[in-house]
Amino acid sequence: MKLISWNVNGLRSCMAKGFCDFFKYADADFFCVQEIKMFESQAENFETPGYFKFWNSAERAGYSGTLTLTKHEPMSVTYGIEGKHTDEGRVITLEYPKFYMVNCYAPNSKDGLLRIDYRCAFEDDMRAYLSKLSEKKAVIYCGDLNVAHEEIDLKNPKANIGSAGFSYEERGKMDELLAAGFCDTFRYLNPDLSDAYTWWSYRAGARKRNVGWRIDYFIVSDYVKERISDAHIYSSVLGSDHCPIELQIEM
Repeated sequence: MKLISWNVNGLRSCMAKGFCDFFKYADADFFCVQEIKMFESQAENFETPGYFKFWNSAERAGYSGTLTLTKHEPMSVTYGIEGKHTDEGRVITLEYPKFYMVNCYAPNSKDGLLRIDYRCAFEDDMRAYLSKLSEKKAVIYCGDLNVAHEEIDLKNPKANIGSAGFSYEERGKMDELLAAGFCDTFRYLNPDLSDAYTWWSYRAGARKRNVGWRIDYFIVSDYVKERISDAHIYSSVLGSDHCPIELQIEM
């Protein structure tokens, strides 16, 4: 089974920059999109034959939002985290006989960690939710999780300690998630691979110089990690300040 996750930083903008070409090329079973910044009603000429589409747009126009496209009709679909965190369109869960597919765009803590309290509350609710799901059947959790977990996951860790996305609080929440019985699939297969990033600032030619952060993930229940066959970063695919990532797993 092949899965793709991509923060497109505005789906309509990304569609003008090659999104559809990569979507067709990937031919994934699941294609999870974050930061769509649009409503379904604005999706003119967005044809994806053979795919079911599930939208979770933010109430605020031009902000946040997620979209999951899949070849496989789910048993059920839920939005948000058990009735919480529904207004910003951040979470979509699809249920299948043997697993749950959770697409997430985690809140940014913002400069000066102005939103760190909400971010930590979101992480606590998400961890509890994923743990509950994982007790029933395997979980595949993906998206822009807005945190570089370890120093190896960004180019300049010393200069960014305490910054949004590399704060002690956010990294600690990722520690807690993994300790609760989950696996970072990319690090599972590539424990020591450096200079592997999924987001680059638009400033100062950061992408050309590969001054980036790895903040996009596929995370799975620990008990299915041996079924992982590949975890790939498409660093050469343009169209957003993030690049797509891929997971291949036997489910």
